Amino acid sequence: MIFDDLKARGLVYQTTHEKLENWLDTPRTFYCGFDPSSDCLHIGSLMPLMTMRRLQLAGHKPIVLLGGATGMIGDPSGKGQERQLLDANTIEKNIFGIRQVIEKFIDLKGPQGAMIVNNSTWMEKFSFIDFLRDVGKYFSVNYMLAKDSVKSRIESDQGISFTEFSYMILQSYDFFVLNKNYSCQLQIGGSDQWGNITSGVEFIRKMRAQGTAVKEDVVGLTIPLVTKADGSKFGKTETGNIWLDGRKTSPYQFYQFFLRIQDSDVIRMLYYFSFLTVAEIQEIEKQMKESPEKRIPQSVLAKELTTLVHGEEELKKVEKASQTLFSGDLRELDKPLLLEVFSEAPSVKISRAKMSTMTIVDLLVESQLATSKGMARKDVQGGGVYVNNVRVEKEDMVLKSEQLLYQSMVVVRKGKKTYCLVMFV
Repeated sequence: MIFDDLKARGLVYQTTHEKLENWLDTPRTFYCGFDPSSDCLHIGSLMPLMTMRRLQLAGHKPIVLLGGATGMIGDPSGKGQERQLLDANTIEKNIFGIRQVIEKFIDLKGPQGAMIVNNSTWMEKFSFIDFLRDVGKYFSVNYMLAKDSVKSRIESDQGISFTEFSYMILQSYDFFVLNKNYSCQLQIGGSDQWGNITSGVEFIRKMRAQGTAVKEDVVGLTIPLVTKADGSKFGKTETGNIWLDGRKTSPYQFYQFFLRIQDSDVIRMLYYFSFLTVAEIQEIEKQMKESPEKRIPQSVLAKELTTLVHGEEELKKVEKASQTLFSGDLRELDKPLLLEVFSEAPSVKISRAKMSTMTIVDLLVESQLATSKGMARKDVQGGGVYVNNVRVEKEDMVLKSEQLLYQSMVVVRKGKKTYCLVMFV
């Protein structure tokens, strides 16, 4: 029962029909739209992508709509100000990048294989006058003004342009076309899309009343927007978005992001983003309460999503890197991965000419891991200083060239988690 599973995971936010349990027991064609505002998708898109995957695995056929037309307008939903308008070439490039991400989540083959369509296919055939006559006349301005996505912008200092005001009509027409041409019966989207989705459902009802050939009744379903327990946006870091493409967010950074999720958020994320059963997640939650220091749910979530987005080979690499960070031989990491692992750690450049005369005490002070030579000596004597994960035994130790990683660097660690990447130039 896919609908029961969606509800148990907290994935059902709003529906246009009260009872979808039996309705979703029959295979349906459904769609979700993605506007190409960037050349990639970030983890804010994980919710619709994972929900589409769940529905497809349950026997429903997905249509992925890429907004070649609507992307040139910009959706005002959930936005405090108007988006920057993009040109056709940029949108085409963005569509190509987004399609590559979507193919990681949605199967394009087999009887329930997904279709990928672009709404510019039908929108570019319309003249402005024809669109107003054939589509616009079915939309009451009063009805549109009552929608939250429009109302919130009208009441803001920014206001809303006619361009963005028309977005709701365009998305409604998309639903109509997909219903008419492909028997699409269900539209899903984030909760900020509720106004657009219900407008599409209402538009199709009106078109049926006018005698226009619409093959099936239609349903709208929204899923919650993901926020952290404190209400802040999920997926935002100090360095920006976490992307679903290794060229923009490395597999290691991606893996580490999910490893660092707070206990207050991680069980909810397992329900949202993993394919573990509800019973399995409940057991993991029990283990977390018994041994929170092991961070079991974070590890499970990081593994599942890294495998899905980046593949098993990349997962093996990042797991090895994570283990090596604390106790392994850093020489086992190739240079790009080594630099990636320590990309967020402090680093310092030191003249190579000074290396032969610098003791570990000097190095600790130079790398700012110790505030004074006296403190550095105490750290070494206490057994808490490591070079390339090898404990330093003597405070007068001087680095040798064979200790350098890739002939130019060493990793100095104090305690368990305080690092500095020292590069000799």
